[in-house]
Formats: sequence, C-alpha cells, structure tokens
Amino acid sequence: MLLAPRDSFNDLRRDFRWEIPSNFNIGRVVADDWAAKAPDRVCLEHFSPDGQHLSMTYGALAAQSAQLAHALSGLGVQRGDRVALLLPQCFETVIAHVAIYKMGAIALPLALLFGEEALEYRLKDAGASVVVTNGFGLSRLKPIRERLAGLREIVSIDGSAQGVAGFAALLDGQPSVFDVVESGPDEPALMIYTSGTTGPPKGALHGHRVLAGHIPGFQLAHEFLPQPGDKIWTPSDWAWAGGLLNALLPALMLGVPVVSSPAQKFDPHMAFRIMAEMKVRNAFIPPTALRLLKAVERPRDTYDLVLRSIGSAGESLGRETYEWVKSALGIVPNEFYGQTECNFVLSSAAHLGVTKGGFIGKAVPGHEVAIIDEQGRLLPAGETGQVAVLRPDPVMFLGYWNNAEATEAKFIGDWMKTGDLGRQDEEGYVQFFGRDDDVITSSGYRIGPAEVEDCLSGHPAVRLAAVIGKPDALRTEIVKAFVVLQPGFGPGEVLAAEIRDWVKHRLSMHEYPREIEFVAELPLTTSGKVIRRFLRDGEIAKAS
Repeated sequence: MLLAPRDSFNDLRRDFRWEIPSNFNIGRVVADDWAAKAPDRVCLEHFSPDGQHLSMTYGALAAQSAQLAHALSGLGVQRGDRVALLLPQCFETVIAHVAIYKMGAIALPLALLFGEEALEYRLKDAGASVVVTNGFGLSRLKPIRERLAGLREIVSIDGSAQGVAGFAALLDGQPSVFDVVESGPDEPALMIYTSGTTGPPKGALHGHRVLAGHIPGFQLAHEFLPQPGDKIWTPSDWAWAGGLLNALLPALMLGVPVVSSPAQKFDPHMAFRIMAEMKVRNAFIPPTALRLLKAVERPRDTYDLVLRSIGSAGESLGRETYEWVKSALGIVPNEFYGQTECNFVLSSAAHLGVTKGGFIGKAVPGHEVAIIDEQGRLLPAGETGQVAVLRPDPVMFLGYWNNAEATEAKFIGDWMKTGDLGRQDEEGYVQFFGRDDDVITSSGYRIGPAEVEDCLSGHPAVRLAAVIGKPDALRTEIVKAFVVLQPGFGPGEVLAAEIRDWVKHRLSMHEYPREIEFVAELPLTTSGKVIRRFLRDGEIAKAS
C-alpha cells in the first residue's frame, strides 16, 4: 500500500497495486508494530503554551492502550460495540482510539463543540455503550445523561466523579500487553457522523482498511513522507475525518511524530508559533485556516519555520490562497479532496509536477475518480457534473449505520456520488465548484460559490468571505457575500462597491456579489469549513 518513489506521476498510477493484509488492525499498525521494533521512538508531542511540551513513545502508546483495552473489556465492552470519544487533541485521545481498535470495538469520535441535541442524537443512533471524555465533555453530557439508556459508562480523563470513572485509575494495575484481535480489512473500526443536506446526520461506518486506503494520498500530498525529520501538525479536530485520517492515524502508521495542541479558536500567530517551536515539517491546514494565516505579514521573517510540505482540503483552496502560500511560505501547497464517506481520492503532488492553481489535482494512485451526469454517465473533459468514485475502494465507507436506504441512494451503479460539482480538464485535473446544494442559480447561470469566494479573498481588505444565493423574485437568486475585513479596514458602501468591481473585473460580470454584508465572523465547523447553510437559511427566513 506504500508508494514507491517515482519521478513520474503517471508511472506511480500505472505501477501501483493495493496490498492490504487479510489481518489488518488499525490499533496494531499504529502502535504495537512500531513498539515491537522501536519502543523508544517518539510518536506524539504536545504543544503547551507555557513551553512545557510533552512527548510519548510508541512503547508507551502500546502499553497504555493495552491497559485501556483490558479496562474497557472489564466494563463490558465487546467486539463491535461503539465507544464514543468526546475529547480534544491530547494523548488520551490517541490511547483510546488504539485501545478500541485493538479489541475490535468501533470508535465513535465526537467534537467537543457539539451541543446537547447533536450529542444526544449521535449517541442514541450509534448505540454507544461507553463515552471517554473530559470535564468539559461531562458538562455537555450531564443534561442528557438520563435520556441515554444505552450508555453504560462514562470515563473522564480529568478524574473520577459521581457516576464517572477516572481514566488514569482505570489503567492502573491493568496488564500492559493486550492480545490484538484478528480483524479483516472490512471489519468495522470507525464511525464518523456526517451531515447531509436533508434529514438527520448519518453515521459513515468504515472498516480497518480505511487507514490503508489513505496512505498513498497522504504520501503524495506530503512529498513521499516519511522523510528524515518529518513531523506533522494540523489544527483540525481529530473528531473529524480531516484531522483523524488526513493526519493523525496515517502519520502514526508511517512512524511520523504527530504534534497535538490545545483546543482554541484558530489564531494565526499561535499557529505559526506551534509550527516553529515544535519544528513541524508537514502540516495539514484547511483552506479557511490558510486564509487566516495571511493576517501575519512576512511570517518567515518572524518565525523560524522548517516546513517542507503543506496539504489542504475540506473546501476549495482557490488560486489566490494557493499563490499566497507559495510566495509567503515558499511552499507549493498540495490540495487534495475527499469526504467522510470516501476520503483522499484526489491530490496534487507539486514534487511530481502535478499542481495547478484553482484545481484540486488528479486521481491518487489506486483510486478511480470521474465526473458523471445524473444518469451516471461519464462526462467529457470540460463539462460540469458530479464528482464520483468507483467502487470497490479501500477508503470507501461500508455503509451508513442502520440506514440501508441512504447507503443505496449514495450510489448509481458502481459510482459513489459525492454530491460535489466539478469538472475535469484534458490533463486530468479536477476543478471543484462546491456542494451541489450550494450552487447558486441566478438569471439562468449556475454559479459555484467557491470560485467567487476565492476571488473575494484576493482583495486586500478581505480576510474571509462566504458566498450564498439569496432568494430573488427576478433572478431566482442573487449572489450575496458575507465579508470579514482585515484589520485597518472599515465597512461601508464605498468599500462594498470597490469589492464588487474587483470581482466583476477579475471573475465575471454575472458572478459578482450584488449584495455585500460586512460581518465580524463567519459560522465555521470545528474542521474550519464555512457553514453556508446557516447563512442561506437566515436569508430565506428574512425573505419569507
């Protein structure tokens, strides 16, 4: 499953073959296998703002995850049971993940920013029997605890309390070796809930093979990682596919140390400090976070950076941000693409000449990606359609939890529909336009918000921008932009007119925002994506 270094991207695709063992367990390959040959090798480092940084070895990870696996077994957790993780980036999160995989249970990562209703729905729907959390997570769980009939135990990394077991106390006295279950590649290992455009969130269930499937794309985006001295960090929450499968787990499998950092609102200066102090060589930074980094002028003059690769995904990177990273950081960012159900299937690879501003990249070796129409027919180069991935594919989900109907609807023939619009050029590069439901219909034109947002972000006054379609009786919808300004700029009609002209002249006369609203901040997911739906729903409510 590892990429053999080549000088040609086409040679990589031609020669690649999947070789996933019949017994493949995520917990073993990210911890025990390394502990057996290099127990003192550092696998985790934690950034502390006070400078008291921490580290953990593979030997310690293997031993402590074995202790937790024994403890969870003692609490009644069995193979196939769902164990929820309501935790930030910290060592305990990794220990818990590894323990769950070793014993054949299913990890259910949940974001600490979820509210009570979101947590209650996911925990009930998944039938989680145990939750591992911290003090903040306990405050979220307390109001809904009595309504979670299937939840038998809560474990807190911040110590025991009434009805709550302490993490450290559970491990104390447990054996430091655990007999890892034999698990086939298709055995369930991980479930991540994803929100669709209609209906409640759905649990995307993945087999142990999902990690193996991420390795080629991960290596490609980070220029044949691992290289001597490589070390990775991401601001993305490990509760999401981005943080977990685009950084944490593949890095651990390849022997690359992972840097964790305290949960906080993204701060560009702190991000650069983390990368500088921890000697981060590889970073996965979503596009919105990269745009926020632009607030730091001449970062290489201020911070001692040793970055050699930056991967970015989650939404469209855009040409403006792509060019800024090149000029300000001296690195060509490698954009890649996927979604919770089927991740890391497209990627750039600047070191192999596969890079083009405004385009995601090409299909990663081992994956077949195409643009299809509503009937599942392949579209020729230059035509816009839906991005689709051909099954079987090791990164593809096993199905939606207890929702066979939704699983079936995700496919047309053997093509898994992503719900994302794009087009492919003659060279095989794929351009991403955004979610099908985000596309704006104005005066007969179909407008992708990502392209407009990219253009807006190039204006010197614009820090962040989100674009939606606002209902309009004449044009069906008009393009409306929500803009967060850079420090030193004040809102006003003069600036709004200047920004509109900027888009008219650089993009198109039919795509410029007819309405601009200056805002202090934008609604973001914990993984850094703009939640356009919140903005759109607000405009619909005002219109009605």
